[in-house]
Amino acid sequence: MVGWQAYVAGVVWALQEAGHRVGGADLVLTSDVPEGAGLSSSAALECAVLTAVVDLNDLDVVGIERAKLARRSENDFVGAPTGLMDQAASTLCTAGHALFFDCRTDAAEQVLFDTTSAGLEILVLDTKTPHALVDSEYAARRASCEQAAQLLGIPALRDVTDLDAALDQLPDPVLKRRVRHVVTENARVLEAADVLRAGRIADLAPLLDASHESMRDDFEITVPQVDLAVETARSSGSLGARMTGGGFGGCIIALVELGDSERIGEAIVESFGAAGYGPPVYFTAVPSTGAQRLQ
Repeated sequence: MVGWQAYVAGVVWALQEAGHRVGGADLVLTSDVPEGAGLSSSAALECAVLTAVVDLNDLDVVGIERAKLARRSENDFVGAPTGLMDQAASTLCTAGHALFFDCRTDAAEQVLFDTTSAGLEILVLDTKTPHALVDSEYAARRASCEQAAQLLGIPALRDVTDLDAALDQLPDPVLKRRVRHVVTENARVLEAADVLRAGRIADLAPLLDASHESMRDDFEITVPQVDLAVETARSSGSLGARMTGGGFGGCIIALVELGDSERIGEAIVESFGAAGYGPPVYFTAVPSTGAQRLQ
């Protein structure tokens, strides 16, 4: 099965594979999440369907187990080698908070992320350059990370404790770049959690900038449209900006002053027109609750 239907069927398959009895259902789907734009539309679809099916069949599946079943459907039924982060966010997030999630231990922490009180907002801009996680480049990045970890004799790159020493052990310059990105990005995530715990949301800005530069130069997963959007956001007054999602197209996010999103979004639209690209679409986003039953 191909197309978006596979994400729906995969959820039912994963539940049945886990031993749950699932009856038939008529489902009506609606969404305002851009498809293939790096905003985890597949995880959102999986977790929404799973929530409905679990509720309709009165199944005992809660918390992180829902996220794991959704991931299994994407990995083993759809064939996309994703991790657990997107499904965990689509399942565990709460309104007004960022989710700090450890993919090894499944530990989750809700960290206050009140942008409005800080006089800030999140601009999301879809470059309209779709990506697909089942494409070879995404799988190649994951494989290179696994290869580097094997060469370093560690379970995963998160276990690197001395980056310079680790890079010295790797003969391939491409692997060096991949490892440098993952290790420094993990450090940025930890710092971002500390910044939010301290209520210093504006201090996320340099971390966003550094993250994008690392994804562009070391992980090499950006495309010209995405880089132009980030560069224009910065030059137009955003505090910080970066690509989001699996790469090779999709969206950027920018941290901007409250009320500045439209001005900065229009500046990016103009820059795209000047470069000969199609018009992007932008909107603001707020931290919201994951999949749940609506009463």
